[in-house]
Amino acid sequence: MPAGSGFLYLAVVVDAFSRKVVGWAMEGHLRAELVVGALNMALWQRRPTGVIHHSDQGSQYTSVAFGKRCREAGIRPSMGSVGDCYDNALCESFFGTLECELLDRVTLRNHAEGRRALFGYIEGWYNLHRRHSALGYESPVGYERRYQSREGSGNEVEAKRELAGVGAGADGDRESQR
Repeated sequence: MPAGSGFLYLAVVVDAFSRKVVGWAMEGHLRAELVVGALNMALWQRRPTGVIHHSDQGSQYTSVAFGKRCREAGIRPSMGSVGDCYDNALCESFFGTLECELLDRVTLRNHAEGRRALFGYIEGWYNLHRRHSALGYESPVGYERRYQSREGSGNEVEAKRELAGVGAGADGDRESQR
C-alpha cells in the first residue's frame, strides 16, 4: 500500500475455517521475514498442529527461511500453480476487501499511519465485525464463538455440520479464500 515516501507491505495468515486473520505483519520490504513474521503471529495465537499453509509462489514463500520455519512448526507448506489466483482465493478475497473498505478511502502520509490504519481494520473491524456470507453472515470472531459454544455440547461433528449449513437449510452461498 502506498504510504508517503514508500510502500508498506502486509502479509496475512487467514484461517480457512473462520476467515479470521490470525497472523499479520507489516514491513517496508518484501523479504522473507515479512511472511515469517505473519506466520509467527499465527503460530503464537493458534498453536496449530497438523495444518497446511497455502500460499502463492512468491519468493518470500519459496524462501529457505519460510520453509525452515514451517518445518520447525510442523506445518506443511502448499503452493498453487504459477499465475493461478483461484487456488489462493481466501487471501485474494481479503486483500480485495481491504482495498475497497480501507485503502480506496484513505491517504496515508507515512508508514506509522499505515500501520495504525491496518491494525484498526484487521483487529477492530475485519475480525470482530465484518460479516461473511460463507459464515452465515457472521463475523470471524462471532463464528468461532458460536462454534466453540456448540463444540462444548459434546457433539463436535454435529456442531461443524450445523455451522456449515449441512442439513440446516442454508442457502449454500460460500465465499472464496486466499
